Amino acid sequence: MATSSTLPIIGQGFGGSLSDQLGTVPRITSLLIKPASAVCNLDCAYCFYLDREADPYKSLPARRMSMDTLERLVDTYLFYSYPNSTFAFQGGEPTLAGLDFFTKLVELQQRYGRDGQNVSNALQTNAVLLDDNWAQLFRQYNWLLGVSLDGPEEINDAYRFNKAGHGTWKQVMRSVECLQKNKVDFNILCVLNQANVGKAKELYRFYKSLGIDNIQFIPLAEFNPDGSRMPFTITAEEYGKFLVEMFDLWWPDRRKIRIRFFDNIAESVAGMKPGSCTMHETCDSYVVVEYNGDIYPCDFFVEGSWKLGNITLDSWSEIARRTRRYSFAQKKTLAHPECQACDWQSICHGGCPKFRHGPQGQFEDLDYFCQAYKMIYARAVGPLKKEVEKLLGTPSRELTKHGIAPH
Repeated sequence: MATSSTLPIIGQGFGGSLSDQLGTVPRITSLLIKPASAVCNLDCAYCFYLDREADPYKSLPARRMSMDTLERLVDTYLFYSYPNSTFAFQGGEPTLAGLDFFTKLVELQQRYGRDGQNVSNALQTNAVLLDDNWAQLFRQYNWLLGVSLDGPEEINDAYRFNKAGHGTWKQVMRSVECLQKNKVDFNILCVLNQANVGKAKELYRFYKSLGIDNIQFIPLAEFNPDGSRMPFTITAEEYGKFLVEMFDLWWPDRRKIRIRFFDNIAESVAGMKPGSCTMHETCDSYVVVEYNGDIYPCDFFVEGSWKLGNITLDSWSEIARRTRRYSFAQKKTLAHPECQACDWQSICHGGCPKFRHGPQGQFEDLDYFCQAYKMIYARAVGPLKKEVEKLLGTPSRELTKHGIAPH
C-alpha cells in the first residue's frame, strides 16, 4: 500500500449527466471526515459550524469518533474505494480527536489496505494544537495540511479568536514555523472577509514572504434569516475585484506559486475535471462522515433531512445508491435562466448550491457570487488557456510542477 498527499477539500468525482448516473452509480471518490464533529477550540466570529441551528448534534457535549467507528470506517472504505482511497479530515477542529486517534488511523490503513492501494490523507486545521509530534506523523506518512490563516496579525485576529476572545495569529505562526521546520507539505486556507477582501496585494506579499507556495481563498457568505448579509460577509463585487487583482499579482509567479481557484480554471479549460466540487456538473463526488458514522452529501448540508445513512448500518454501495444522494446532486443542475445563456456555464456549472441556497433558501437562485465568477473568468480564462496550450505536450508530472494541473 502506498501513501500520498491530496488537497484538504476533495472533488475528484463522477462526471456526466444525472441520466447517465442513474444507469451507472456515481462512486463516492473521497471522504470528508469530522472526528470531533463541529466542536472547536476556537471561537471565530464568522464560523459557519459553531452553534448552527440545523446541526443535528449541537446538544451533544462530547462528540469524538470512537476507535470502533474509526476501524469500521477504514475497513469498509478501503475495500469499497480500491485502488485509490482519499481520507480528508475537517471540523470543527479535527486535531481535538488527539494524536493517538490519527496514529491509530494510519495503523488501520496499513492493516486493511491491499497491495497496490494508494491512500491519501489530508487535514484542515486551525493549527493551534500542532507541535513536533504532530508534524512527524504528517511528514512520515506524507499528509497534506490546510492551515487556516487569514493574513497578517491585525487582519487574521479581526475575526479569528480563541475561547478567551484573544487573537490566534501568534499561535498559528508558531505552528507554521514548526511545519516548515519538519518539512510538512501544507497550504494556506484564507477566508475572505470584510477585514481582508480589499487587501489582495498585502495578503499576497505576506504569504509570499513566509515562503508559502500553495494558497486557497475561501469567500465568506453567511446570511441572517431574512436573507440579509451578516457583517463579515463580502459582496460579489468585492470578491470579483479581489480575484482579478490577485490573478494579476500571481501571474508572474504562476510557475512557482499555486492558487487553487486559478488551478481549477486551468483544469477546466484543459478538459480535466476541476479539483473543486464547486465547478463540477453535479454534487456527488464526496460525502461527509460525522463523528458517529452518519453520512451526508455535503459539508454545508449536515442536516437531518439530508442524512444518507450510517457506516455501522449501511454499506458504501448502498449509501452511493440512495435516492436522497441523487436528489442532492440534482440541485446543482437546476439551472437559472441566466446560467443557460451564460458564456461561462461550461466552466461554472451554476456555482455552489450553498451560495445559491444561502440568501433565500432556494436552490434555483443564482449563486450569490455569480458576478464575481464572471469577472474572474473574463480576466483569467484567456491567459490560462494559452498557458495550458503551451504545456499540452508536457508530461502530467511537469504540468503539476508548473502549477496549472491537478494534484
